[in-house]
Amino acid sequence: MMRSIFCSSFLRGLIPAFHAVASIAAVCIVAATIEAADPPQRPLPPPPVDRAIPGWKLAWNDEFDGEAIDGSKWGFDVGNGFYNYDAKQWIHGWGNDELQYYTRDPDNAFVKAGSLHIRALKESHDGFGYTSARLRTRAKDGRNLFSQTYGRFEFRAKLPLGQGIWPALWLLPEGSDYGGWAASGEIDILETKGQEPNRIQGALHFGGRWPANTFTVGEHFFDSGSIADFHVYALEWNPGEMHWEVDGTRYATMNFWWSSGRADAKGGLAPQAEADLNPWPAPFDKPFQVLINLAVGGKFLGNPDAATPFPAEMEVDYVRVYQRTGPQPALVPRGSGELPGAAQGR
Repeated sequence: MMRSIFCSSFLRGLIPAFHAVASIAAVCIVAATIEAADPPQRPLPPPPVDRAIPGWKLAWNDEFDGEAIDGSKWGFDVGNGFYNYDAKQWIHGWGNDELQYYTRDPDNAFVKAGSLHIRALKESHDGFGYTSARLRTRAKDGRNLFSQTYGRFEFRAKLPLGQGIWPALWLLPEGSDYGGWAASGEIDILETKGQEPNRIQGALHFGGRWPANTFTVGEHFFDSGSIADFHVYALEWNPGEMHWEVDGTRYATMNFWWSSGRADAKGGLAPQAEADLNPWPAPFDKPFQVLINLAVGGKFLGNPDAATPFPAEMEVDYVRVYQRTGPQPALVPRGSGELPGAAQGR
């Protein structure tokens, strides 16, 4: 504003030459306008998230504040499948006909600006058309890096959109105490389909070894926003009961499941008597490891189409695991549900 006043006074004292005055005035007005303009606004950082939760203490966490993925906390599952030692066969597509090849490549998984980024790329790799990454709290040599039974598991993340894009935050057992998948269980804290931006789900996989496995699902629909925004996804796991939350709102509770080791050479068999069931609350009474991954395609959601955007990238701000400061809640009896075969009603 002071620059504009000075220019006006200066012009009134000049020899009245109209064109010269107009030219000088125009320069002064432009200068004053540029100086008075507000600087461009930078986006505000996300608000700090309090780690302290009444009744809980932090047991393990990763805030992703370093320059690289912490190898003391995370290992990588690599490839497009695994060897099933029970069935003595290779399981392609991770058992779901997934299309991606998981790598350790920093193009697929890296830390930047305080977040973990997992990026699915449309590229050829060892006969597959996509690459991505899957992190697990287990080292390459099989050593356990972290696992826990019961507690609160919390992620703050934003997820990619697009047909055939499958991000997941989940838990798998440290060991196979009750048998191969899914007799020893699987806990999906969060999984979603990129083509359904307003819907999320949590799930439990349990029962016997494949194909005698089963599952239950709880879902939540966002009234506003989508999975592309940051949300806090959490699981509270107690003896005999689990609760799923998003942004502090509980949307699902599960207290029915079962586990059986009954099997033959071909795989799991449905239990025929109470003696075939592992004691309640098996299989969810053993330590589980943490996984984060971004899959592409498969039976769960279908494959990408021509409109699916690549790269597809999920961003995880933090992972925090809590233990109770006091004693565990008492074991909840098995809830209502239908047991298979002759074990029904037990």
